[in-house]
Amino acid sequence: MALNARLDHRNPLVFDTHELGRRPGALQRLTRTIDAPKDLGIQGVIGVPEGTPMELALRLESVMDGVLVTGTARASAKGECVRCLEPLEQVLAADFQEMFSYPDADDRGRPKAEPVDDAEDDEDTLFLEDGLFDLEPVLRDAVVLALPMQPVCQDDCPGLCSECGARLADDPEHHHDAVDIRWAALQGLAGSLEDGEKDELSGAEPGVDEKQEK
Repeated sequence: MALNARLDHRNPLVFDTHELGRRPGALQRLTRTIDAPKDLGIQGVIGVPEGTPMELALRLESVMDGVLVTGTARASAKGECVRCLEPLEQVLAADFQEMFSYPDADDRGRPKAEPVDDAEDDEDTLFLEDGLFDLEPVLRDAVVLALPMQPVCQDDCPGLCSECGARLADDPEHHHDAVDIRWAALQGLAGSLEDGEKDELSGAEPGVDEKQEK
């Protein structure tokens, strides 16, 4: 990918690597609590609400080609059970590791133009900009991978009744009397026979109207 637009060091997800001094093997450990950015998670399923405190623990390691960032993000995620549709909340711990590369520079230290032949290789490469890197795209990917695609309030959640929508966990004995459709026609025939018997008891012949009787 191309070099990032000018990064703002005041952004809580932008980190400074100058202390490493481009010395391979140099380490730096950082902790930071931030407010979760907007739309962090799986849309419509589960995610970390915007503004929720997130604890970041990072390990920055200087290597020959850049800075290797390893870390963990912890926060509270909220969503909806896919079985019973009740709200749920769970602790999120998202691990990640990403390399932020130094941009190629000429003898005067200015970035060189990226070669066209390497365009595809650079699409997935993240670069440092003036010693700064933006953690947000890495954090978003890590959170999505750490969250369940089908969250449930509990592993054995029975869900909802398919007939009336009642929450089965609230009433384990909930059930509906089922009628076997194979007997439905016989039940109708039995009803017709009962009606015929009633007509015979009343003394009226089937098919004879009141005028004919008179």
